[in-house]
Order: sequence, then C-alpha cells, then structure tokens
Amino acid sequence: MKTRCLIVDDEPIAIEVIKSHLRHFETIEITATAGNAVKAVEILNRQQIDLMFLDIQMPQITGLDFLRSLSHPPGVIITTAFRDYALVGYELDVVDYLLKPVSFERFLKAIQKYFKQEGTKKNHLPSLTAPKSPAQYIFIRADRKTIKLPLQKIIFIESLKDYVKIHTDQKVVITKEQISQLEARLSPHQFMRIHRSFIIATDRIEAFSHEGIEVEGKTLPIGRSYKNSVMNRLYL
Repeated sequence: MKTRCLIVDDEPIAIEVIKSHLRHFETIEITATAGNAVKAVEILNRQQIDLMFLDIQMPQITGLDFLRSLSHPPGVIITTAFRDYALVGYELDVVDYLLKPVSFERFLKAIQKYFKQEGTKKNHLPSLTAPKSPAQYIFIRADRKTIKLPLQKIIFIESLKDYVKIHTDQKVVITKEQISQLEARLSPHQFMRIHRSFIIATDRIEAFSHEGIEVEGKTLPIGRSYKNSVMNRLYL
C-alpha cells in the first residue's frame, strides 16, 4: 500500500516543489493539496492521510496552531522559510523540519526518516523503491499567470537578484523567484549550478574550460566556489 500524503501550503510554487520531489518515489502518492488549514481539516476528515507536508505561515491559522488542534495527526514534515519555529515543531513531535528552498537531498533524508519511524512502529523497515524518471516540466509564475515549462527546452537560467531569467529555445521567461529556490525544483541529473548567477542544462553543454562552459554558443563563467564540484562532474 502506498503512503498517502497531503501538502498544505498557501504558495503554489512551494506545492509544486514538493510535488516535483515526490515524483521520485513510487511508494508515495499525493492524495490532496490544500492552501490553508480549513481545507486541510476537511481533507483529513474525509480521507486517510499518512504523511502531511505543512507550511507554518498561512492565512487564517498558522500551521503550528493547526497541528496543535489535531487530536490524531498523521506524520508531519514541516516546510517553512522560518528557522525560528524549529524547536516548537519538534516539541509537537514532527518527523522533520525543512527550510525552504528544500533541496532534493535534504528532502530525501526527511522521507527516509519518516519511513524509518514508521518501520520501527511496525517492527520492520519498508524498502525504498528506485526513483522514478525525473520530471519533464515545471510550473513558473510569469506575466500574471502560471505557465508550464518543459525542462528539455531550458538552455540556462540567469539570476537577477530576486528574479531569474530562464533562457529557452523559443523565448526568455522572467519570474520573481530566487535562483536557489528554482535550483531546488530541478533535478541534479539534468541541471548544474556553475555560478551563483547561473544554472545550466547539462545536455546543452557544447564545450568547457576551467573558466567557463559554452552552451548554445554562449560562454558562461564558472564561479570560484563551484569550480571543484563542476570539474569533478564534467570529468566523470
């Protein structure tokens, strides 16, 4: 039987990040999503939920107050941009406390921790299945709408402070999102951070040196702090 999960967050992009990470696990299914605690209560009352991903700062009632109100909560993994509530979260016996933007590596540790706790309760540890194929697209907020962007069309991503420019085969998409947040939504098998301001699609690499990487005829610099990890990966 699959683990049934509920995602509770008032930010659509945050929900998409968790969905993207969960697509790697065949043993987990996304049963529902909710933008606030009121809707989450309705879902918990009518459906069996095993694991809940819960944001803290939400309208009407905070995630922590919502959690306190539940007499028999499912397993809970907190996902928030605020580290100040970590102690309170653990006092409420949450499985884990993840800070946004949530990288896949950190997300995987939280999932493994959940399965380990559940396996201990049942006197056995369930096996994790092989990850699914990477997601084929992401949703991006741009021009006052949410657009579906196929990952194979992305050439590279450029940071502009609180915005990023996503360079694709057909156009440049500009969205209000930090590059680290977007990086957390991308598969490390398909994309590589080479600089604090640049992420590239690895299958678009045409040439490289110790100073830069050429993609679609444009040479992008390799940041000093990224050089070792980039070179190690390129020479594999």
